[in-house]
Amino acid sequence: MSDVTTPTGMPATTPAFPVVFETLIVRQAGGVLFVEIASPPMNLLGPELVRDLVSLIQHAEADDAVRVLVFQSADPDYFISHVDLRRVTEYRAEAAKLTGEASIALLFRYLSASRLVTIAQIEGRVRAAGSEFILACDMRFAARESAIFCQFEPAFGQLPGGGAAQHLTRLMGRGRALEVMLSAEDYDADLAERYGWINRALPGNALSEFVRSLAHRIARFPAAGSEAVKDRVNAIALASVEDFRRDSDLFGEEVRAPDTQRLIATALKRGFQTRAAELDLAHLLGELTTPGPS
Repeated sequence: MSDVTTPTGMPATTPAFPVVFETLIVRQAGGVLFVEIASPPMNLLGPELVRDLVSLIQHAEADDAVRVLVFQSADPDYFISHVDLRRVTEYRAEAAKLTGEASIALLFRYLSASRLVTIAQIEGRVRAAGSEFILACDMRFAARESAIFCQFEPAFGQLPGGGAAQHLTRLMGRGRALEVMLSAEDYDADLAERYGWINRALPGNALSEFVRSLAHRIARFPAAGSEAVKDRVNAIALASVEDFRRDSDLFGEEVRAPDTQRLIATALKRGFQTRAAELDLAHLLGELTTPGPS
């Protein structure tokens, strides 16, 4: 791939990326790849999406012309909903093709450490591993009217396994990170911005242009600058591989625990992992167990 410019000086758009994906729609504009996540019915993070993300990262890193990745969703209601809890072993095996270990936590950390600059443009719901994916991106911008954030794993008796505890504590501080994870509640974009979950909340009609302009601006500057900055910022703010591995291992152990399996089975019977029920997932999670005395 090579940068091509129009008479106005703006990068020209390449209609299609030279790799066909099952769950991603990719187009190139200059040094920027715009990546739409399209995995019906609700953008669950399953083996197909993980396989495509691995392939995308490999091809983008191998091409020096690619500088910035912008992740968007083709679904207005769901950015990435969460992992497919019926296919944990399968999606972990796909992640291992990049990192050598069966762990999406290490896949996400790999993305954070990559020379590529990554931006999440968030519209719709982003929960659990979806939240951990955007946290792995270098920057996050969300539509004020539609973006919803949640880190719900503790509702099933689990630690988030993809890096949320590492990222959220550094971004929000201890108290807010505990609130977000232990409540398993939905948070709108304005509160997510105030807490530090995202860089900014913007009006939906201004989001795409803002992100597009920022991505091209970054891509025009020398690669050495962005790579050096990422390396030093990561040295301060990105948790170690060992910390990510530990969280991933704990998730893997806890997801097999009998109590967790019972809660997952109950949630599935009530509509968990279906598009309609998860529009109000916080309500479904709140009714998973009988409330104790007040």
